[in-house]
Order: sequence, then structure tokens, then C-alpha cells
Amino acid sequence: MNITAARNARALVVSLMGVAVIFGGLYAWRAVRAGDGAPPARPPALVTTVLVQPRSVAEELQAVGSLQAVREVLMAPDTPGRVTAINFAAGQVVKDGATLVQLYDDPEQADRIAALARADFAQLQLRRSQDLASSGAEPRELLEQRKAEAAQATAAVRQLDARIQQKNIRAPFTGQLGVRRINLGQYLNAGDAIATLTQLDPLYVNFTLPQQELSKLAPGVKVLVTVDAVPGKVFEAKVSTIEPRIDAETRNVAVQATLSNTDHVLKSGMYATARLTLPATDDAIVLPLTAILTSASGDSVVLVQEADAQGIGKAVAVPVITGRRLGDDVLVMQGVKAGDIVVIAGQNRLQPGGSVKINTEPPSGATVGAAATPVADSR
Repeated sequence: MNITAARNARALVVSLMGVAVIFGGLYAWRAVRAGDGAPPARPPALVTTVLVQPRSVAEELQAVGSLQAVREVLMAPDTPGRVTAINFAAGQVVKDGATLVQLYDDPEQADRIAALARADFAQLQLRRSQDLASSGAEPRELLEQRKAEAAQATAAVRQLDARIQQKNIRAPFTGQLGVRRINLGQYLNAGDAIATLTQLDPLYVNFTLPQQELSKLAPGVKVLVTVDAVPGKVFEAKVSTIEPRIDAETRNVAVQATLSNTDHVLKSGMYATARLTLPATDDAIVLPLTAILTSASGDSVVLVQEADAQGIGKAVAVPVITGRRLGDDVLVMQGVKAGDIVVIAGQNRLQPGGSVKINTEPPSGATVGAAATPVADSR
């Protein structure tokens, strides 16, 4: 038993020594490899930057609105009748007072003739009574009766004139007619649509602005108007009315500007973009759109800090608050100050605190500050 135990102990010791030798060899081999093949340090990432310099920017308020005719009506009869004449064509420009539609008025014309005859006779009776009453041959009460009868007869004629005038539908102002909605011989009820009449010059531009901008508004402020239907052209309007109350639900104020439209290229009902030009801001911070990184946590930019003479520095991401767009640039309200070096290309490859080198050449095929798709935050 003792001999067997001794043999087992020697075998165990030999096995443990073999395992120790194997692990020691592996450790020595890895140490040699680590000492001889250490990976080279990563070179600084190449980025394109811009030096932040304040500049003068004209302040602007922008809103989406619509165009509205100063005068626009849906022509319709006041009284029912059959159409006997149509004196206009669809799309025609008509003058104020022009007859557009004539309804059948023969009965009223006949009644007017009879009423006029009665009025003439009443006037004759009145003159006779005046002569007789002055001489005492006729009582004063009869003279007063003749005056009342003459007045009633004259009023009857005027009433029939008004009914005849209702049968003659005229343009209330100069403007352009729309699509004709009636036909000759058609019977119209009061209020049935005939056509729209629109005065195209001038036009109103209606839009709303947040209540905090109310202090910047005043009658006469210039408004630059653009519409999709006339690309590339800017129309000038002026604020004519500011709503004296604020909308209780949206907290917006309604603004109306007047726009000249002498060539009639603009139409009532068009959507429009209104831009109010305000006094310029002298110390505005403006960056290219490519400098802005957008993520769920908000907008940010990458700054190059501690840059040496070779342009090598450290990348630091800072949050920013942006304002309105200025073409290919954007106004930065908070987060960047004058003198900062901002990365505008290559920031998607950077690690927070990583080393970067400023590229003195602009990106191929683009210029510094040119419009580009904002790089998504890779964090």
C-alpha cells in the first residue's frame, strides 16, 4: 500500500510540473509577442474646420400664410326669376356697374307703367287741390289727403323700380369673373350662384406669428412674399393690419399685409411664405449646416480645442441651440462663441476627446460653408 501511494504521489507531482511548464511557456510567448509587435498609435483624424467670427445678419420673421382678395363675392340674385340674358363670359374682366345677368321682369315693368300713371294723376289732383284750397273753395283736409295720395303713388313707383333693379344683376366693383354657373332660360332662386367676382389688385397676405414677436410688428413693416406658383420671384408687401387680440388657443397674433398685384400673376387662395425684414443683428453666430450634428438629445457641434502650431488638437462635442436657417447656413443662438474652431466635415469619424488634425484644404467638390446633408451623430 505504501509503495502504491508513493507512486501515485510521484505521478501527480510530475503532472503538475508539466502543466506549470506549459502555462509558463505560453505566458513567455505572449510577453515576447507583446513586446515585439505593439500596434502603432492611431494618427489624428483629418477634419475641416471654420473659425467662428460674428457677423451682421438681418433679423427676419418667417411664416406661412395665404393670399386673399381685397374684394371677392359670389354673384347671386336677390329675387327669383328666369334668366333672359347673360352679358358676360367666364373669366372676363368687367367694370363696376356692368350688367351681368337679366332676369325676366315684364310683369314688374307693366306694373311700373300703371303705378306711374297713378302717380301722375295723384300729382294732378294735388296741384288742383292746392289752387282751390288757397281760394277757400276746397277744405284743407282734402288738400292733406291729396298730398298723402301723391306720396303713396310716388312710393309705389320707387318700389317697383327697386324690384326691377333686383332683376338686373350688376357687378358691384371692377374685377375678374370666374366660371359661369348658369344658362340662358334657367330659373334661379334667390341666392343661387352665378359666378365669382374677384378684384385681383391689390391682394391681402394673411399669416400668424407667435405672441412674443408682437413688439416687433407695426403697420408699414416690409414683408417679402414668395409663392410656389412663381418660383424665383419675390413680391413686396407692407403690414396693413395687426389683429388687436391674441388667439386664446394658439397664442398667435393674426397679421395682414397688402400686396400689389398689377400683373394679376397671383391669385386669391394661394399659399405664400411671408418674411418680415427687421433691423440687423451685428454679433450673430452663423455656421454651415454641415457643422450641426442632430441626435435624440438635441443638436451639437464638435470643437477643436488646444490646437498646436501644426493644427493638431482635441475634439470636444458641445450642445448648441440653433435658430432660423440662412440659406446654406444656420443661426446658432447658444453654445458657440467667437473664436471657437468648429468642425464642418469629418466629425462622424471622431471619438470624444480624440486627437484631430485641421485640414487646410476644403473637402473635395465642396466649399467651406456650402450646403450639405447634416452628418448624423455616431455616438
